[in-house]
Parts: sequence; structure tokens; C-alpha cells
Amino acid sequence: MTHRDRVLAALRHQTPDRLPLDLGSSLASTINVTAYQRLREHLGLETERPPTIWALRSSTVIPDEDVLQHFDIDLRPLILGGPDAGGDRRLSEHAFLDEWGVTWMKPADGHYLATAGPFQRLEEPTLKDLENHRWPDPADPGRFRGLRERARELRETSDCAVVLNLGVGPLHLCQFMRGWAEWLEDLLVNPAFGEGLFERAVDFFVQVAERALAETAEFVDLAWFGDDVGAQGGLLVRPELYRRVIKPRHRRIVDAIKRHGKLAAYHSCGSVYAILPDLLDIGVDVLNPVQVAAAHMDTARLKREFGRDLAFWGAIDTQRVLSRGTPPEVREEVKRRIADLAGEGGYILCAVHNIQAEVPPENVAAMYQAARECGG
Repeated sequence: MTHRDRVLAALRHQTPDRLPLDLGSSLASTINVTAYQRLREHLGLETERPPTIWALRSSTVIPDEDVLQHFDIDLRPLILGGPDAGGDRRLSEHAFLDEWGVTWMKPADGHYLATAGPFQRLEEPTLKDLENHRWPDPADPGRFRGLRERARELRETSDCAVVLNLGVGPLHLCQFMRGWAEWLEDLLVNPAFGEGLFERAVDFFVQVAERALAETAEFVDLAWFGDDVGAQGGLLVRPELYRRVIKPRHRRIVDAIKRHGKLAAYHSCGSVYAILPDLLDIGVDVLNPVQVAAAHMDTARLKREFGRDLAFWGAIDTQRVLSRGTPPEVREEVKRRIADLAGEGGYILCAVHNIQAEVPPENVAAMYQAARECGG
């Protein structure tokens, strides 16, 4: 099989010639810049050239082709550009303002954090505040400049599956702009504003997705977006609130993807077991990152109950095994997840979310070596 055939077979619940592997094809399956530099050194690859940063906020990279070929990775990312107007503006060495009016600040040894948003300090925001806000333009040409050409090049120069990254979703945009707790509270005590903000963010996201897919659908294999609804112990909101407010808006995004004939990959961290039937109902084809350390996310159970219809992407534990385990423990983790998830296809192997700075390069290498040895 080609790399693309292998991925598509797995996502269609057919048995591929070997298990598909990912590193860096999505915004939440790549690697921290510090861990990446250590990995390159460990593999004996050149380290003089600075890596290409994917997301400043999370200090992640777009892995170079020599690393991807070393591990025989099966997928490649297609990434939208930044806007021509209102893009990130540096405020200081460790702070910037994004196009949504959100201020991001970075502590000395961590990721950037959203510290202020345009609606965060409003005691009782109203629809008028939404009307008066200066919203980013979803049609800004910078987002799409060269996108079709990059998609065509990936298709013509590689036999890998191409993943269109639609990025961080509208739920997160609401939390960044309003505040993490404040927006969730708005859904209960100020729903006109809370849902109004969400609707505007969804409108933006759907318009970007429609335009990006219209230009690239013939060259890409699936589209990915991320919008966390899970925490370590369960959902961020009650299931009934999810179904009333969030699910219909996520359906609009998945519908946009399906209108262009593409598979829909949805990312949510945390425990999302309670809404897996809902994700299937709105048309999600594959769940990423399968946070196995969260409540109710036992991989054998997930496969048994949902594996006929839902594919899984990720599942190698980051919280303990990759970060603090040994290479033999990593190997056992890989064997377990393959045994649980790979039967009759339906599984792409990678870490649960991005590989973090503290993960030893020996563990990264052990993960992919074990995957090749145990995954056919």
C-alpha cells in the first residue's frame, strides 16, 4: 500500500498492510521545539538549521522531511496562512496580541497563556458588545494565498495522506475572548451573549472551512479541527448542555467538511466517552487524541463499543508513559494500544496530543520502533 492507501484503509475500517503512523500532520499531533531538537540530535540528524515553528502559542514545530521519513510517517499537514490584516502583533519579547484581540503571555519555562480578551473584563456583556466588536475577516486573502498550490504539491510529490488543518475551533475562541470560566458561566446565566459569541465564532470557522475546502478538496484526504469539550474527569459541560448548544454548531462544521466529500477528524482532549454517540451522529469519522489517562477512556472499551463506526488517532499515553516511563514501558504501552484499537483497521498511532518538552528522545524513538514491530 502507499502511505495514503494505508491511512484511508484504516479510516474506512479495513485492515491495512501495516499500522498507519503520525507525527506532525495535525496541530495536536506534532512535537514541542525543545523535544524536537533533542530528537534530531538523538537520531544523528543536522541541528544547525532552526526548526519551522507551527504554533507560537504551544512552541510546536512542523517536522522536517528527514525525520518523517526516518519513522516512515504516513500523513502530511496542509496549513492555512495567517491574515494580511490584523495578524499577531508583538507586545514584548514574551507577549503578543492576536487578531481576535486576545493577549497571550509566556512564562519563562512554559507555553503562552491567554491572559486577556476583549470581553473578559465585562461584568455583564450584551449582544451590543458583540455588534460593536471588530471581528476578523474570514475571507482575508492571506489565509488562502498559495493554499491550493501547496495542496497540489503535497499530492504530486508525496504518496502520503494530506490533512487539511482547520485549526483551533470556535469553542476555544470564545474562551480566549471571554475567559475560560466566564464563557461557560455565560451559557447558563447569560445565554444570549454566550451563544451569540459562539455563533459568531462558528460562522467565521465555517466560512474559512468552506473556502479552504473549495480550493483544496481534490488534493486532501481529510480535514481536522479541534475544540475541547472534555477534562480529565469528564465533560466540561453537562451532556444536555453540550447537546443543546455545542453539538448543533459542531454539526455545521462537520457538514461543511462532508459537503466537500472529505473525512472529518475531530480533536477533543479529555474524557469524551459520554458524547461519542453524538459525535457519530454529527458525522465525525475519527477521534483524536484519545486521551487514555482521562476517565472512561479505556481503549478496549472504546473499540468494542464504537470501533465499527469511529476510528481512533493517538492513544499513546503522554501524561505518564512517554514523559516519565522507560523505553520498555513505552513499548508495552504501544503493544497494548495496538491490541486494543487496531483490529480491522480504525487506528492511526501517535502520542496523545503534542509530544512535550520533557519527553526523552529515546521514548519517542521507542514508540515508533515498537509501532513498526508490533503493527504489521
